[in-house]
Amino acid sequence: MDIVIENVAKEYRPAGFSALKDVSLNIRPGEWVFLVGASGMGKTTLLKLLYKEEIPDRGRVLVGGEDVAKISGSRLRRGMGIVFQSFRLLPRKTAHENIAYGAEVLGVAPSEVRRRTLEILELVGLKDKGSRLPSELSGGEQQRIAVGRSLINQPKLLIADEPTGDLDPANSEIVLKIFENVHRERNTTILFATHAVEIVDRMQKRVVRLEHGRVVRDEIGGYWAMEGTGT
Repeated sequence: MDIVIENVAKEYRPAGFSALKDVSLNIRPGEWVFLVGASGMGKTTLLKLLYKEEIPDRGRVLVGGEDVAKISGSRLRRGMGIVFQSFRLLPRKTAHENIAYGAEVLGVAPSEVRRRTLEILELVGLKDKGSRLPSELSGGEQQRIAVGRSLINQPKLLIADEPTGDLDPANSEIVLKIFENVHRERNTTILFATHAVEIVDRMQKRVVRLEHGRVVRDEIGGYWAMEGTGT
């Protein structure tokens, strides 16, 4: 799934804060792109435009060749998985039920939902904890379930907003390996916002740096290799 962002601007009123200013990006199908930059520089706003939690004041956003402004948010999100820094699991549903829920809502056959869910529990390394409630899981395990939930409808695009931000290094590494597996095996497009310098440096993927709502760097390489980068 490709992404085209054309001359996009977004301002939050009445504060008059410009989150994005004339941003243009092209992301190819199957590409992995890191979004970096200090807090408040526009990363989360840019991601929200992709799944239509926000709409631009100016410019166009196209996902998979479709203008986001012209389709419903629910239809748009069927083709993507979204992972947040906060886990956002349903507290009264088990790990298995949390993962399965998105497919059930779309009317996927129960036998297929079960097959996919068991496959995902194994992928995230929690096949023995499917009956646990979120409160019975560690933070790292909850985030792995959240990542699994984002995969249930076999998305062509994964959007991750600081998915390792609340995790220790060991759990961050586990979550990152899940993303790597999905990217390698399914050729999924990944847009990954992060402050994790060590992840960006190690992966050596395309890095887009936002500063005061503008793209100031767009190149392959590590976090620190980008002039002027800071946290």
